[in-house]
Amino acid sequence: MTDIFDELFALILDRKAHPTPGSYTVTLLTDIDEALKKVGEEAIEVVLAGKGQSDERLVSEAADLLYHLMVVLAARGLTLDDVRAELARRRR
Repeated sequence: MTDIFDELFALILDRKAHPTPGSYTVTLLTDIDEALKKVGEEAIEVVLAGKGQSDERLVSEAADLLYHLMVVLAARGLTLDDVRAELARRRR
């Protein structure tokens, strides 16, 4: 059973393998500096939302951060399973 994170990551990987002209995801995959910049921007927005904005705003910004982070992972050839394995390792 897949969840939304796996579905989104699969879509990002598909865009990497089969670039669609004009795709925002493809743009980020081919410009890692831009993707990293977006991760930083979204992280700041998560912090600001967490400090005093609505729950809805925090959830929205968290979704943006997770998406951009997944793009960076995919661009680097890493997967959500790599992150899951690291989290599991830390749990022990």
